[in-house]
Amino acid sequence: MSSNEKSVKEVAEDLKSAAADAGKDLKDHAQDALDSARHGAREAADAVQDAVDDVKDSAHAAAGSAKRALKKAKHRLEDEATDPNAFIDDLAARAPELAGLSAPLKQVEGALNMLGLAKRCKARILQASTSEVYGDPMVHPQPETYWGNVNPVGVRSCYDEGKRCAETLFMDYRRMNGVDIRIIRIFNTYGPRMNPNDGRVVSNFIVQALKGEDITIYGTGRQTRSFQYVDDLVEGMVRMMNTEGFSGPVNLGNPVEFTMLELAEKVIEMTGSSSKTVFRPLPLDDPAQRKPDIRLAGEKLGWKPNIPLEKGLEKTIAYFRSIL
Repeated sequence: MSSNEKSVKEVAEDLKSAAADAGKDLKDHAQDALDSARHGAREAADAVQDAVDDVKDSAHAAAGSAKRALKKAKHRLEDEATDPNAFIDDLAARAPELAGLSAPLKQVEGALNMLGLAKRCKARILQASTSEVYGDPMVHPQPETYWGNVNPVGVRSCYDEGKRCAETLFMDYRRMNGVDIRIIRIFNTYGPRMNPNDGRVVSNFIVQALKGEDITIYGTGRQTRSFQYVDDLVEGMVRMMNTEGFSGPVNLGNPVEFTMLELAEKVIEMTGSSSKTVFRPLPLDDPAQRKPDIRLAGEKLGWKPNIPLEKGLEKTIAYFRSIL
C-alpha cells in the first residue's frame, strides 16, 4: 500500500467523523428551527393576547359608554315625564296570531315597568288594551261593563289573559299608588305601514290579493269584525289622554260590522285582483263576532270614527302596492 493510500480503517474513521459532523450540523439546524418556531409561537401568542386585551378594553369601554348613555336617557326620560304635560303610552304588543307563549309574560313585565316609571315620575300613563279582553262575546255589541267570555287555558288565552292582567295592574296602581292611568280597548285597526306578515286579516287579504294568491278565509267567513282606520284610533287616544277625570276603560273602534266574506270581496274588488277565496278550518276560540259599543267614548271623549272602510282600504292598498 502506498503512502497516498488510506487503509480501510482510516477511511472508516473519516466516514464516521464526517457522519458525526453532519449529525451535529443537522442537530444544530433542527435546534435553531425549533428555537425559531418557539419564538414565533411566543410572538403569535403575545399578539393574540394583545388582541384579546384590546377587545376586552374596547368591550369594557363600550359597556361603560352604553351604561352612561342608558343612565343619561333614563334621567332624561324621568325629567321629561315629570313635566305635567308629559304622558306615557304603553302600546307594545304583538298580534295574538303571532304572540306565542311569551305574550302574557312580556305584556305583564312591560306594564309593570311602565307603571313603575309613571309612579316615580308622577306621569299620566295610557294602557293600549284590546277587544280580546271580551273573548268570544255572549253580549253584542260589547260595552265596557261586559266582563267577557274568555277561555283561560285556550290557544288564544296567552294574549287575552296577558291584556286582562295588564288592565288589572293599571287599576291596582291607580287604587294603591294614585297613578294617573288611562285604559283604552282597541278594536280591529288597520292602515298604512302595517307589517305584511303580522297575521292580521286586513293585511293578509290585501297582500294575497295584490300577489294574485288565494284569499284565505277561516271557517264559513260569516264571522264578523269591525274595522277602524288608524287615524281615527290616534284621535281617540289623544282625546283620552287629554280628558281629565276619566280613566276608562273605554272602547275605541268602528261599530260598522262586516263579515270576513264581505271584507274579502271588497279587497278583491278594490285591488282588481283575480284571487279566489279558499276556506280553511276555523282556529280554536276564534270569536264569532266583534262590534264595539262606543257610546261611552262619545259621552266622555266626544269621539267617534269618521273614516269609512272603503276610504281606509284605498289608502292601505296603495301603501302595500308600494312595498310589494
